[in-house]
Amino acid sequence: MADQDSVVEEIAKLNVDQLRQVKEQVESELSVLQDSLVNIRTAATRFEMASKALNTLSLQPAGKKMLVPLTASLYAAGTLTNPESILVDVGTGYYIEKSLPEGNDYCERKIKFLKANHDKLVEVAGSKQNTAEQVAMVLQAKMRQSTTTTEP
Repeated sequence: MADQDSVVEEIAKLNVDQLRQVKEQVESELSVLQDSLVNIRTAATRFEMASKALNTLSLQPAGKKMLVPLTASLYAAGTLTNPESILVDVGTGYYIEKSLPEGNDYCERKIKFLKANHDKLVEVAGSKQNTAEQVAMVLQAKMRQSTTTTEP
């Protein structure tokens, strides 16, 4: 609480133009954090879907005909030749051959990592949101104060 009070005191020392600049900067940082949160949630969801697909794949026999996703909306006909071996996209166009349990473990580790980062970003975003609200309150007060002092 003492830190928050000192932040408010420091903010209160700024003039209206400086407060506007700080407000814009904090809102911009908050927007970037919110975009990052959305991206992390999207990535975690993709890994969760991949993990479920691996579980489903593990139940399929060799020789099974299926549709293989090439993109989000384009599929090609394929045949499952070895249900025990998969290719894992590890980023930047690199793939690693893994067993189904190793692939599932990879997905679970990524999900855990993304959720931990998500939780940290939520804390930072909450702090930025509080700062943005404090700056807005001080700015409003200073603007009201300046209009009351200039009125006859």
